[in-house]
Amino acid sequence: MSKNLWQGAWRGGQPDGDIHKRARNIITPSGGIVRGKFPSRKNGRMVHHEGLLELEAIYLFETSPNIVRYREQPVTIHYPDEARLRRYTPDFELVLTTGEIIFIEVKPTRSLQHDDVQHKLDRVAEYLRRSETTFVILTDQVIRQEPRLSNLRWIYHRARRIPPSLDAMTVAINKIRHRFPISIAKATNLPLTMCTDPYSRFIEVNDIDPYSLLLAGHLRCSLDQPISQDTLIELNMEADNGWFCIAQEYGF
Repeated sequence: MSKNLWQGAWRGGQPDGDIHKRARNIITPSGGIVRGKFPSRKNGRMVHHEGLLELEAIYLFETSPNIVRYREQPVTIHYPDEARLRRYTPDFELVLTTGEIIFIEVKPTRSLQHDDVQHKLDRVAEYLRRSETTFVILTDQVIRQEPRLSNLRWIYHRARRIPPSLDAMTVAINKIRHRFPISIAKATNLPLTMCTDPYSRFIEVNDIDPYSLLLAGHLRCSLDQPISQDTLIELNMEADNGWFCIAQEYGF
């Protein structure tokens, strides 16, 4: 289970979190791409996205228990292409709970059918492989898997913007672990009072937030069927959070 949760604090409309300057800024918007900003809870700041597919990828990053944090357009690299040296900026950089760093390219499947695009990404992948950096291309076929994507958005928007502390979640899980499996609706309505941890400290846990517990990797549920209040949730006993996987071959 992931214990690497962002520890920043929101300051009204401005979060106090990761400070990041994009390696590549869009000066002249073109191509009809829908650009915007996403209020990231993991990073504690607004994350820029270029297009709806990147926005949907962000939902996967935000909800994955295997991803600690991420950055958009993190760095520009220079890679060889025959006699020329070219520039490339990944769409995202992920930091996993294992500490591994992964560069992400978000690309529609149809774009990979263009020889020039595929040639470029092949050269980038070859260069990063030599530098022992993991490079993953996430296509719309991976990102837009349904009902997984809709389920994760449903969970995300019901979880508290400021999640319970790790101690509070641990106490809550230990107090109700005998109740699982249980529906989301019943878990939400379980009454809790002041709880004491093994070190005799009082931690205030007034109620259960199953959505935050799912996002933290304490609980799990099936993402293969449309989720609802009647969906059963259970304790997550998998250290690698195998129930939630974006790209299993790369460990996240």
